[in-house]
Amino acid sequence: MAVRNVRLESDEILRKKSRPVEVVDEKIKELVGDMIETMHKFDGVGLAAPQVGVLKRVVVIDLYDGNEPYVLINPEIIKTKGEQEVDEGCLSFPNKFAKVIRPAEVTAKALDINGKEYKIKGKGLLAQAIVHEVDHLEGILFVDKIIPGTMEIIKPEE
Repeated sequence: MAVRNVRLESDEILRKKSRPVEVVDEKIKELVGDMIETMHKFDGVGLAAPQVGVLKRVVVIDLYDGNEPYVLINPEIIKTKGEQEVDEGCLSFPNKFAKVIRPAEVTAKALDINGKEYKIKGKGLLAQAIVHEVDHLEGILFVDKIIPGTMEIIKPEE
């Protein structure tokens, strides 16, 4: 496994649509492992493959709650419920945070690391992360959805 470079806000790849994964093979499993390692290195809650320069429909999410990270291959949101106003950031936009409206609850279907289809239901932070990462696969970024006037830039401590 390896830490990959995270593509930053001006990178064109972040605006491109990702392609479905045809088969969950060793290459995809390696990508997932690298993405989890990269997400953890930068303390991210989620990471989508385009953020590491790969236009494949692959997402990893970790709520740091003692459970294994979620792996969503070819995720598809099938249901949303309610809405929540959340503070959001993105590893591709370091030190930038803003308020966004996201669904309060989400149901998605995806393939797991073994290529087996499953459903995932999320509330709160998990719902927010699923929608944020699936947006990445469509070339949609959180800055496209921010509530005007809420963007903050937090300077890193020296």
